[in-house]
Amino acid sequence: MTTTPTTAPQFSLTDDQRDVQAMVREFAAARITPNAAEWDRNHTFDRALYTELAELGLMGICVPTELGGAGMDFMSYVLAVEELSRADAGVGVTIAVHTSASTLPIVHWGTEAQQQAWVPQLASGEWIGSFALTESGAGSDAGSMITRADEDPSDGSFRITGRKQWITNGAYAGSFITFARSEPGTTDARGVSAFLVAGDAAGLTVGRVEEKLGLNSSNTVDMVYDDVAVEADLLLGTRGKGFNIAMQTLDGGRVAIAAQALGIAQAAFDLASSYAKERTTFGKPIGSHQGIAFKLAEMSVEIEAARALTYRAAALKMAGQPHTVEGAQAKLFASGVARRVTGEAIQVLGGYGYSKEFPAERYYRDAKITEIYEGTSEIQKLVIARRLLGLDVR
Repeated sequence: MTTTPTTAPQFSLTDDQRDVQAMVREFAAARITPNAAEWDRNHTFDRALYTELAELGLMGICVPTELGGAGMDFMSYVLAVEELSRADAGVGVTIAVHTSASTLPIVHWGTEAQQQAWVPQLASGEWIGSFALTESGAGSDAGSMITRADEDPSDGSFRITGRKQWITNGAYAGSFITFARSEPGTTDARGVSAFLVAGDAAGLTVGRVEEKLGLNSSNTVDMVYDDVAVEADLLLGTRGKGFNIAMQTLDGGRVAIAAQALGIAQAAFDLASSYAKERTTFGKPIGSHQGIAFKLAEMSVEIEAARALTYRAAALKMAGQPHTVEGAQAKLFASGVARRVTGEAIQVLGGYGYSKEFPAERYYRDAKITEIYEGTSEIQKLVIARRLLGLDVR
């Protein structure tokens, strides 16, 4: 039994993709890296930054041009997330949620009217998008959510009531893809629908603002839905099939989070290798000592392996091929690499790695979440194992 599809496309970056990579890397080095420590320290969400990213086409990077986007491909988007995360992982996840989880679902499942009304404002950066799925009692088992969407039979509209947790971009979002139970009497994923909810909708408020270990330049909050009115024409996709939208959205989102983890790991490796060349002990650079040299060698191998898995999953998605398992493999491995590499980077820097004078400790704090959100590492293993056993990967 093979564990990967034999039809997986061969991938190498095109000139256009390399141009995007270089452009984002240059912008991030000039605009994001110098501010990342301050944003982390002060928990600053720099809204103006996303206007600048929109001017570069990155808020609508793989949105069709006819909807106001840049019309680039998914690989270009993955490269952008990697480079942004290399500078600041909080910026990387803000773009990832805005794009994978908030904009592309409308492109894929929205009606023409929904696309025309919502997507251009997201692609232009006028709105930042958010994705409201998780609840306090419905994380990995998202289908058990209790947020309700009660239908008004007189006009087919809905009233949403409930509370969502761990919502990235929530406090600043102009739009939310919101998942709620629309079918009375159901208790599982079959009764869930997806809705488009404006950020300024009456009854929608920000609840608790999370204080997190890392990603402090990214906003994470509870969102409270208190009888929020949603017109019938803002149902996204088919009624009762919202969970399918959520799961397919997460397939692509996991590739983006793998890219985020990859960017964090690369930043930590760059710092560690540079330090190992400059720091001397016993009259020579510490990198010339076998203990440090072997660490760097192992870090580089893990990063390149994570990159291969991530780019392969992106290539499969671009080719329109199934990528649920491949995305899970990429996220599982890349997130583990990020945790291990950032830890080893601290070890290479020694006491300086533990100090906020260097960004190693920030990379370490930022890395951990990649093993948790968009599906924990344990969920990724379950998805992969089901493929191996010939079971439904959902």
